[in-house]
Amino acid sequence: MIKTKNKSVIFYDGVCNLCYKTIRFIIKHDSKKQFLFVSLQSDAAAKLLLQLYDKNTVLNSIVLIDGNLIYKKSTAVLLILKKIGGIWGLFYFLKIIPKRFRDFIYDKIAMHRYKWFGKCDICHMEDTYKMKNRSI
Repeated sequence: MIKTKNKSVIFYDGVCNLCYKTIRFIIKHDSKKQFLFVSLQSDAAAKLLLQLYDKNTVLNSIVLIDGNLIYKKSTAVLLILKKIGGIWGLFYFLKIIPKRFRDFIYDKIAMHRYKWFGKCDICHMEDTYKMKNRSI
């Protein structure tokens, strides 16, 4: 399993503007500095994810690795909000909604995220990581 110095790892789409804003939100509200971030397009993600999935697996959603557990899509988002805590942790109650429905909504947003929020050619978070020392 991935060694992360007792931190949770978030894999995200590094060229998606919605994902970029989401990661900036997490960094801003993660006062405990409990997350590390990896762009799905990075070499580090390719190496790390090969430990978890076979080489033919295509991931295009957020992935959270918390200890030895792996979460994707809406469950990952809800757990991230819970770990951030405060008012944001209250959103975890949405877990009572069936996963199939939550992931359906997640997939609809993900399917249109470039059209609705835009896409960039490179990952904007790389400089932010270097400043915050929160990337793998």
